[in-house]
Amino acid sequence: MAEEKKQAEQTEVPALTIESKQYPDVVPGTVVRVHEKIVEVNPKGEEKKRVQIFEGTVLERRHGKGISATITVRKTSKGFGVEKIFPISSPIIEKIEVVKRYEVRRANLGYLRDYFKRLKEVIK
Repeated sequence: MAEEKKQAEQTEVPALTIESKQYPDVVPGTVVRVHEKIVEVNPKGEEKKRVQIFEGTVLERRHGKGISATITVRKTSKGFGVEKIFPISSPIIEKIEVVKRYEVRRANLGYLRDYFKRLKEVIK
């Protein structure tokens, strides 16, 4: 019995490690460009891969810095507000560029949905 336990301990399955992308600069009040990989399928069934850029203000960051961390990005397009929730560790996200940074005092900027107040830009 002791030999069976030793064999079981020796044949452990290695744990899967998933690399999480770290973006410490992406906090609420930051204007970012999210490069997202898009796969389009035409009527013939051919796949076309391209990168689409979504630029907007980060309203909130959820779930800390772990693998399940997400950011909510909002932009105004043709008079309509558009929000997307991006999982930071997703393979669909190619990269996230920081464009501007505004000075905010809250972690959730949900009030910007109804009322756009001019935010004070941080001078570097």
